[in-house]
Amino acid sequence: MNTNDNVIKFISSDNEELLFSVLEQTTLNGVNYLLVTAEPDEEEAECFVLKEVSEKGAQEVVYDMVEDDKTLDALSGIFAELLEDTEIVTE
Repeated sequence: MNTNDNVIKFISSDNEELLFSVLEQTTLNGVNYLLVTAEPDEEEAECFVLKEVSEKGAQEVVYDMVEDDKTLDALSGIFAELLEDTEIVTE
């Protein structure tokens, strides 16, 4: 994964390359998380939360999509506070 001007390249499990804009980042319980979207200019964009899973000392930063509802609920509250004028709705 490469980071450049708040845009990251994410390689999915089926080797599809996706570009995401990083909206915000936070750390929870010592783990780094990113709030990202593929549609940065849209007023109502679908967002994803990525969890850093890199091994210490790794050359590249590796993230996995967060799918656990409990974790997503906790992080959505944190991201909503960080992005004061943004409403975050979890499905």
